[in-house]
Amino acid sequence: MRWFRRFTDAREDAVVPPLPLPAADDPADSAEQLLAGVAGLERLVNRNAGRLPAAAVANARRITDVLRAVVGQAQTRPLDVYATMSVRGTVEDYLPTTLQTYLAVDARLLDTPRGAGHTPTQSLMMQLDALLQSATATLHATQNQDADALMTQGNFLRTRFSGSDLDL
Repeated sequence: MRWFRRFTDAREDAVVPPLPLPAADDPADSAEQLLAGVAGLERLVNRNAGRLPAAAVANARRITDVLRAVVGQAQTRPLDVYATMSVRGTVEDYLPTTLQTYLAVDARLLDTPRGAGHTPTQSLMMQLDALLQSATATLHATQNQDADALMTQGNFLRTRFSGSDLDL
């Protein structure tokens, strides 16, 4: 009981500090920085092309192509926070970690099934497929957002410049 009381007494007097707010204009979220990150990923893939399976190189480059297309959507208007987070996560963490983890595996073990029954090479390909699907979904979402914005603008213009339903 003493242990529990100590815990509950501390809660009443404790002041919870506010969570830090994310920076409003993080330079790392700019289209230029995102494209620089994509270019860095392409250099990583190219530098290790001889150590990666050919299909993995092709899939990794497809991922970077899709990421570049997502960032290209920022030419018309800024990316939303979800697209930015998805691109940054893939560029800064998911794809480099996947590739570097594969590259760290001893070459003798690359085609040896592991606990889940997949070889490291198969696991790499599955992870690259998942990353490609995620990047493609992000691209479609940004494209649909543009289409939705166009439909909203069309509704505004139709309402603004067409005659009112109340006109006789």
